[in-house]
Amino acid sequence: MWSVPMFFIVGAVSQYVGAALAVFLFATANPAAVAWLRAAGAAVVLLAWRRPWRQVWTRRGLTVAAGFGIVTVGMNVAFFEAISRIPLGTTVAIEFIGPVAVAAVGSRRSRDALAVVLAAGGVVLLAGVQAGADIVGVIFALIAAALWAGYILLGKRVADAGSGLDSLAIGTAVAAALLAAPLLAGQLYTDAHVLGDSRTWLLGLGIGVLSTAVPYALDQFVLAVITRARFALLLALLPAAAAGIGAVMLHQWPTPTELAGIALVMTALVISADDSVAEDTGN
Repeated sequence: MWSVPMFFIVGAVSQYVGAALAVFLFATANPAAVAWLRAAGAAVVLLAWRRPWRQVWTRRGLTVAAGFGIVTVGMNVAFFEAISRIPLGTTVAIEFIGPVAVAAVGSRRSRDALAVVLAAGGVVLLAGVQAGADIVGVIFALIAAALWAGYILLGKRVADAGSGLDSLAIGTAVAAALLAAPLLAGQLYTDAHVLGDSRTWLLGLGIGVLSTAVPYALDQFVLAVITRARFALLLALLPAAAAGIGAVMLHQWPTPTELAGIALVMTALVISADDSVAEDTGN
């Protein structure tokens, strides 16, 4: 029963190592451009790995995959725009409204409801919500929260169809192609030379692999065997993963309050991780 949480933790660590690489690009590229580079890098790797054109795609399948990709890229854009205006902790706390809401709606047992409460409390302690934040940043964080909820719902649909990774590859590629012009327009206007630097593209590829290809591919495995509500609870591990990566890579050691938040999140995971997973998936 612990294999699913371990897969998720590996994906979370990869995601935040990729986010550390993004810090270098924020110094020269705007958030929307970095989000596009992340999507483009992930699309290249996923297409080369999965080669999804080998299977027959229906119009409905392509539409769902494209929607999944657009929601995913949009979520990343909103998140990057938010953290460029308000503190990361505030953004994470607001963004978690999305997955926690999905978990609350999907829960049918009192134990699940308790786990949601504990996870939400842990997220608040870890994130440290601040008052007086930039209203534009808060709006972007709320948009990211809504899109994160959409990612969970669409991700579960493509995972249940048995073509999650292929849909992820197609969807990311479609989203990168459709959103290239609007996401790169600002960067081309302010400093187009950045996109002519090979280091920008290499970092973008690294961010795409670590922050999208690896964790989202693992998400598809997790989504295929658990419910949306359970997946939303596992997402509450992300602040804990962020705290660990911050301590190791950035020397941002957790405060006692943050440690208490990690404990609450882990307690929520223990409460929800039992043999009911098989019952929830119908296996």
